[in-house]
Amino acid sequence: MGAAIFAAQEYIMRKLFVMILALTATLSTLAQETPATSLEPTPKKKKVYDLSKRASDHFMFQIGLNSWLGAPDSIANKISGLQRSANLYLMLDRPFKGNQQLSIAAGIGIGVSNIYFEKMNVDIGSDNTVLRFINTDSTNNYKKYKVTTAFLEAPLELRFAKNPSTPNKTFKAAVGVKFGTLVNAHTKGKNLRNSSGNTINTRTDKVLSKNYFSSTRLAATARVGYGNFTLFGAYNLTDIFKAGVAADIKGLQMGLTISGL
Repeated sequence: MGAAIFAAQEYIMRKLFVMILALTATLSTLAQETPATSLEPTPKKKKVYDLSKRASDHFMFQIGLNSWLGAPDSIANKISGLQRSANLYLMLDRPFKGNQQLSIAAGIGIGVSNIYFEKMNVDIGSDNTVLRFINTDSTNNYKKYKVTTAFLEAPLELRFAKNPSTPNKTFKAAVGVKFGTLVNAHTKGKNLRNSSGNTINTRTDKVLSKNYFSSTRLAATARVGYGNFTLFGAYNLTDIFKAGVAADIKGLQMGLTISGL
């Protein structure tokens, strides 16, 4: 059941990411204005928007779902439930003088991702040359178990707003990249059980180690929506784990953004 849910979630996330990319492709066409038809066309005066009430800095909060693309079946079949994530950035937005519908935004913040497993331990605390994903079907296992990573990130976006004078009441889209450096990686297991499902203890066991994870992350991003709410997608261009220690797995993140711009 867990494998089927994960496969369906991954399929839906892939489709949504493609849809977001397709919608953001309208940025350039929406930014263009159709010239008036006449025998002797005259240059059209650029529209000037009132940006006096538009804030230049703002918070951008994102909640989403994660997927590990390229994970072998032995791992993917053990990923269970909804793989939750949350990002929070402080952004600085600067409109272009030549076209106020377009702006460039840069910021800094934190991105946290969780991957939940059913009857599998990820041995990030060992000193093996290869990261072990341990199947615990027939031995002691945790009722709840997850792998968490946290990155200090710097996003950069090219933005389009149909009416930049009223950013809270207009269509908007953005494409960009974000660069991150790993600040925390850990596993957390709760409620240890035996192979029969009987509780051994209810404590929480946590292991912290960044040893097997890539220390940096580069992701392509896209957003599209209306007002303060946009759908977002982020596809990792770098692998989650260091070369040679695990399969070449990349992250895909989809979700909802709440932001003033």
